[in-house]
Amino acid sequence: MRAAALHSAAGALLLTALSAVPAGGVPGAAAGRSPASGVALAAARAAAKGVAFGACAEAEELPAAMQCGTVAVPLDYARPDGKQIELTVSRVQATHRDPHNSKHRVPRQGALVFNPGGPGGSGLYFPLIGLLPEWKRIGAAYDLVGYDPRGVGRSAPLSCQDPERFLKGPSPAPAHPSESYKRERIAQAKAYARGCAKRAGGALRHYNSLNNARDLDVLRAALGEERLTFMGASHGTYFGAVYATLFPSHVRRMVFDAAVNPDPAQIWYRNNLDQSMAFESRWTDFREWIAAHDDVYELGDTAEEVLVSYERARARLAAEPAGGKVGPGQLQGAFLQAGYYDDYWPARAQALSEYLKGDPKQLIAQAGPVQGAAAEAENANAVYTAVECNDAPWPTDWKVWDRDNTRLARVAPFETWDNVWANLPCAYWPAPRQRPLDVRTGPGELPPTLILAAERDAAAPYDGALEMHRRLSGSVLVTERDAGTHGIAGGPNRCVNGHFEAYLLEGRLPARRSACAAHAEPKPLASR
Repeated sequence: MRAAALHSAAGALLLTALSAVPAGGVPGAAAGRSPASGVALAAARAAAKGVAFGACAEAEELPAAMQCGTVAVPLDYARPDGKQIELTVSRVQATHRDPHNSKHRVPRQGALVFNPGGPGGSGLYFPLIGLLPEWKRIGAAYDLVGYDPRGVGRSAPLSCQDPERFLKGPSPAPAHPSESYKRERIAQAKAYARGCAKRAGGALRHYNSLNNARDLDVLRAALGEERLTFMGASHGTYFGAVYATLFPSHVRRMVFDAAVNPDPAQIWYRNNLDQSMAFESRWTDFREWIAAHDDVYELGDTAEEVLVSYERARARLAAEPAGGKVGPGQLQGAFLQAGYYDDYWPARAQALSEYLKGDPKQLIAQAGPVQGAAAEAENANAVYTAVECNDAPWPTDWKVWDRDNTRLARVAPFETWDNVWANLPCAYWPAPRQRPLDVRTGPGELPPTLILAAERDAAAPYDGALEMHRRLSGSVLVTERDAGTHGIAGGPNRCVNGHFEAYLLEGRLPARRSACAAHAEPKPLASR
């Protein structure tokens, strides 16, 4: 994740000048501008045009209150008159209804723009979150705005291979792979990188976090917002922080939920090593929870015994895949999801228990490839790969990857090698790599921002939130202690939500570092 610096002050001044130009009167731009001036020009054009919201493409499946539109952004901000791509944007307008007082009309505070991270995640359905009780107060005051970032979904989608090949199963997932298996995965990584280059051509280099931040400023202008209110989760916190560094005067309020480590030295190779280590701890948390409910699941009454049960299932699936499509790779993927969200714990434990007792139906349902989702999954993976590979230098010598991850897998076998295979195309990437932006703001440069983090988040290890807090002057960090859900805003923790709402609705923040007790653990589901 990230990028080269822009001259944000100059860009802001140019934007001020251009924004006075009436619709249809924005001057043309010569090729070879600085990216900063390209952003300013694109933002001015977007402000003049706005967003023509109307029915969404799949309106028959969506509430009438949800509207969609598009915003044009340059593929290359150094050439703002060159190729344009359209970002698809969604919105549910502020309801103005106070959920606690039907007679009180809530004043609108503008648009709240959300990005779910990934990179490669779609935020298009985010506005529907206003239907949930935890979000009704925020949905009363803000237009809830989601979008597909460049390359994602309906926004000039990126692809690197045939989607039907992407979700094929069953597949292996050796915790300590053989040399022959490593050679096979290296060949696959090289082929995937070539596929990205072949399908995207010269456009491939423009899918990166810096352009995500630039696009965000164009979207801000198109929505008619002088200053941006933004919430990013996971990778969305990184390019949100890039945005805050480049455009501090354009920020109103920002929430960084499950903050990643923005240190340039961490982007992205070292962040992935740290993530693999953190997933091992979270996997232990999950096994301890299963063990505490051994009366329900009968998988063992210690974390070590639960691991034995899991490994027994892996071996059985390697010999005979469940339903012909769930092998060790699919099992590992399903349990990795549980490392992100403890909501998955009861169902995953139940599926494992039932499988070992002879009933594979739940495991097949939860872990099996969903072919109807193949295109969406391949697109998300293509964008993830392109953004991470483009953002920063990666080791190009396989010996470095092999050395670092062989050592790591001795103490963190659960996710280490699967994380390698997910990112290995970056070792053979055909597009130029950027130098990550030094994300940081000085005192008074940026309005106060809110960082939310779960102390045991594996996908965004807690050290990343601490580093983000250090780098964004005036920020406040709220920690959910002894919890590991990846993204905690608007979830089950009332303490976290209180700080979240107070900030977005009133601009009020707690002490510089504050903590909330963990939300309640999930309750087990009885096996049949």
